[in-house]
Amino acid sequence: MVIRLFRRKDEGDKKIKIPEGMWIKCDACLEIIYKPEVERNLNVCPKCNYHFRIPAMERIRAVTDEGTFQEFGEDLESVDMLTFTDTKKYTDRLKEAKKKTGRKEAVVTGAASINGIDAVLAVLDFEFLGGSMGCVVGEKIAAAAETAKELSRPLIVFSASGGARMQEGTLSLMQMAKTSAALARLSDAGIPFVSVLTDPTTGGVAASFAMLGDIIISEPGALIGFAGPRVIEQTIKQKLPEGFQRAEFLLEHGMIDIIVERTRLKATLTQILRYLTGSGDR
Repeated sequence: MVIRLFRRKDEGDKKIKIPEGMWIKCDACLEIIYKPEVERNLNVCPKCNYHFRIPAMERIRAVTDEGTFQEFGEDLESVDMLTFTDTKKYTDRLKEAKKKTGRKEAVVTGAASINGIDAVLAVLDFEFLGGSMGCVVGEKIAAAAETAKELSRPLIVFSASGGARMQEGTLSLMQMAKTSAALARLSDAGIPFVSVLTDPTTGGVAASFAMLGDIIISEPGALIGFAGPRVIEQTIKQKLPEGFQRAEFLLEHGMIDIIVERTRLKATLTQILRYLTGSGDR
């Protein structure tokens, strides 16, 4: 990319070459920001605090102790049980998502330490088919809950999803009950579950495991809800309040417990886990 700067006539026109990909535009404040500066700030805009969406592994690196994450269930992958085709075959969409993300599914599960506290994590990745929940996502989250129960470790789930995966039909909707049942067993065993909502958390994910946490945390400005605002307005024939379905609106109405900026999330999770598990100083 070349930017032409106009100077005085005696200076002539000067061209400054800027390497490609060094600047990004914030979706909220529309400022052009130096990309390394945003990355150092955990992909949060330093101008307006807008939280960019980030891949699952990047989120894991941001909250876990270095070198402690051990993934499980990474070989599970979806199959096209319904031979589903919309504008593309489901099999083709899966291939594209795998190539784009380098992963086999829309959730990463594993065990790790957070400031020395052992936990089990499940992290949805919006880059993989919009973080949609199909049979494999439901199975992996249920398995993460069972693992947390077996190891007596708290479970933390990071949600980022458009909801149930339509290409798997009713089978995808069944995962709402499956994950909720697994979390009920975890609760019966007295194991804490912390749910972290990121932008967006919608559809069947919001209507199931995402809102079942003992503590529900959200990142600032996250879109959270079942149906979209436009659908709701068309259904009830009313204009929705300003900021409806955003994290701040949900906090005000008692739907979530706390809003935490990404740069403070690891410290906040540490404090919550120490309290819930009785480990270390409170």
